[in-house]
Amino acid sequence: MARFYPLTVTDLRHDTRDAVVVTLAPREADRAAFHFLQGQYLTFRHAFDGEELRRSYSICSGLDDGTLRVGIKRVEGGAFSTWANEELAVGAVLEAMPPMGRFHAPIEPSQARHYLGFAGGSGITPILSIIRTVLAREPRSRFTLVYANRQISSIMFREELEDLKNLHLGRLSILHVLETEAQEIELFTGLIDAAKMEALFRSWIDPGSVDMAFICGPEPMMLAIAKSLRAHGIADDRIKFELFASGQPGRAKQKAVSVTAAASAHATEATVTLDGTARTFRIEKEGPSLLEAALAHQIDAPYACKAGVCSTCRARVTEGEVEMAVNHALEDYEVRQGYVLTCQSRPLTDRVALSYDE
Repeated sequence: MARFYPLTVTDLRHDTRDAVVVTLAPREADRAAFHFLQGQYLTFRHAFDGEELRRSYSICSGLDDGTLRVGIKRVEGGAFSTWANEELAVGAVLEAMPPMGRFHAPIEPSQARHYLGFAGGSGITPILSIIRTVLAREPRSRFTLVYANRQISSIMFREELEDLKNLHLGRLSILHVLETEAQEIELFTGLIDAAKMEALFRSWIDPGSVDMAFICGPEPMMLAIAKSLRAHGIADDRIKFELFASGQPGRAKQKAVSVTAAASAHATEATVTLDGTARTFRIEKEGPSLLEAALAHQIDAPYACKAGVCSTCRARVTEGEVEMAVNHALEDYEVRQGYVLTCQSRPLTDRVALSYDE
């Protein structure tokens, strides 16, 4: 069951004109469910005009902060983000699933590592959680952040980042890249592309010193950065991605499962296991995704973005074969082990079985 818990809004801070930082508190009985790892996210649900929408927002708190905070940047046409920025108030109760996500690396207090982070816009939220945790729990490690924004006024957590830099002298370096505002150093104006990455590695960052890289932002930026990292000798297992996107910018309805699926020669028998209970139904091979079919058959499968981005709908295929249309969330080793994003998966064989419990 995709269980949601109530979280009370205890503080709201408008960090920029289009972004709000929300502090949340679980009930005492649910506190353990909301222990998180740096870089994880929360999936919220809220009804708009009688229709449920789900959105995922990254936790920006460090592990030792004693608070649970998320940053929500307004998206043009985004129902949830607009509501959160304009109408959400202290004392309101939001429903959220426990923290999820694998955008992190194990903390080892004895290590002296060099972490490199690239963030675009609101992609700073999970990276801020990682920065705060690394600085607090790996006292010999350091972090270099390259942060891309349109302009100074759109930089989220600007003062907080500067405070961290001053508190941990010599351990946090921040390079701001602004798309539309000229800076004293030309390199830090414009978009992060292959040429800019080459210049950064030539003059500002020693790629040979980097132990782990984190990238969070728009897909074109992430692809250019990852390509450059690999070209400079940083292996895939030392590069972590988190893509910010949504397949539901407004209030799109679910696709319906065809009532003729059971009689179709192109149908698959699908078995879905969730919380130890297996349910079997028919689904057309060219029809809806496995997630949509499960939801249509009253199976409370977990999901958030429906865009292959967040991994909330991750499940393991235990029988048969499926095809994923998009995958921005699973690592290669997870795919080899049979894990799929059910929101992007359709069956290829006459029978498939998958489990959300593994």
